[in-house]
Amino acid sequence: MHNISQRQASDAMPTDKSEHARFWRDARFRDMECMRATFITHEFSPHSHDTFSIGSIEAGCQMAMIRGAREMTGPGALYLINPGETHDGQPGAEDGYRYRMIYPDTQVFTEILEDVSGKVLHGAPSFQRQLISDPHLAERFCRAHRAIEEGASALEGEESMYTVLLEIFSRHGAQIVAPPDRAEPLGVRRARDYIDAHYEEEISLDLLARIVGLSRAHLIRAFRKHYFITPHAYQTDLRIRRARRLLRRGAAPSETAMLCGFADQAHLTRHFKARTGVTPAVFRAG
Repeated sequence: MHNISQRQASDAMPTDKSEHARFWRDARFRDMECMRATFITHEFSPHSHDTFSIGSIEAGCQMAMIRGAREMTGPGALYLINPGETHDGQPGAEDGYRYRMIYPDTQVFTEILEDVSGKVLHGAPSFQRQLISDPHLAERFCRAHRAIEEGASALEGEESMYTVLLEIFSRHGAQIVAPPDRAEPLGVRRARDYIDAHYEEEISLDLLARIVGLSRAHLIRAFRKHYFITPHAYQTDLRIRRARRLLRRGAAPSETAMLCGFADQAHLTRHFKARTGVTPAVFRAG
């Protein structure tokens, strides 16, 4: 984990005075999602992605919760979040922060690592630690990200991003061969499976508690303990993850809201921006 002082944060505050985010998909990286944003007041709700989330803060500082631990991060820290890991984020200082992120799916990330290294991975790539202080690699990542955002040539952009991703993985990554641990208590596992199967439907806490044989209070506590998120927030996160897939395929926000179980487009937009930093329309057009 990486902690920074208020002095360090104030020495590197964003020059931007208002919130904005640029989101795009880069065809050179198999339409990998990319984002550069400045957030002054925006707070991310707990959420997860189907993809990796790899990035670094350029200026200012952010307070983030990952795996139940909350840490202050700033320039020099890498964010290395695996698919499906719950996290949030909010400004850690008055002037906010500016950061750069990419979101490669597991197949794309694996292909990049194998192409550049010339070696076959014997398992899925993964990161054991999510917030890491590595100023040299953080700066190299930001330079590579700026290069692809500013329209560097295909050769320059791919070379710079590919090489820094390989070095990040070589230094901080691991190959996971064994299946994920399923040692959760049966009740919370059954609750999660039920939400997975019915996330677009209305699910009452009373119904969920009766299905898994736990009291409502016990279910909420146990679910949060094992997944770092409440049952309702987990259901909303699943809806947003499906919304992202539909919007990527060109679905209209209004249609997406209906298919994902939201009351209307405004309801989708509120939750979508709270978890991605951009509106469904911006995400769809990116």
